[in-house]
Amino acid sequence: MLDFIGTIVLVAAIIVSVNALTGAMPISTSQRITVSVGAGLWTGLAAALAAANQFRGASPLGPLMIGTVIAFPLVATAVATSISAPVRASLLGMPMPFLIGLNVWRVAGGFFILLAAEGRLGGPFPYSAGWGDIITGVLALPVAWLALRGQGKALVWAWNAFGMLDLVVAIALGVISANGSPLQLIHAGAGSEAVQMLPWSLIPTVLVPMFLIVHAVVFAQLARPDKGSEAAQR
Repeated sequence: MLDFIGTIVLVAAIIVSVNALTGAMPISTSQRITVSVGAGLWTGLAAALAAANQFRGASPLGPLMIGTVIAFPLVATAVATSISAPVRASLLGMPMPFLIGLNVWRVAGGFFILLAAEGRLGGPFPYSAGWGDIITGVLALPVAWLALRGQGKALVWAWNAFGMLDLVVAIALGVISANGSPLQLIHAGAGSEAVQMLPWSLIPTVLVPMFLIVHAVVFAQLARPDKGSEAAQR
């Protein structure tokens, strides 16, 4: 039952988030369709690799495969923004309150804790990832409200840093908790086994890169001088 509910929630999170992000970008309809199709194909590839057990820690290429799937969207986005002004403008043109509020989906991190209760995850990984996501998701709307009002910039910085650090730590703990992996350092029951298989593999391979990109865009927007500062400099 947990897998069934998780499949519905995760697929909904991916579909809604991708369409919301493309809708918020200041780009043409054809470009929105292209981005949405690309995200859909990437999600399908990630699901197909998981179904073929290519992310399992015991597989010789498991850690490399899941690491590649996580890293590729991040590297591709970084390269595209560095060499293309239109791509950079489309990302920076999204409203910051919207990007922050999108993280409300992170309350689904509660699934990690439920999976740990069932013995399908073990060690510090599910609790760090689960509670970190829940805290990030619960605070997303209040922080988005502050950003909308142009207030609490320091709190927005702190929330964004916490949310990004939570994802980075979760990836690291997941990798070193994978049973049978040559990178395993933590030996605790099931380790990170559940997230190596569907539907939970969609979290590290699709949702985590997406939210890391969202956090990076928020940081880039926060680093820009506000209009008042620009006017004062003139």
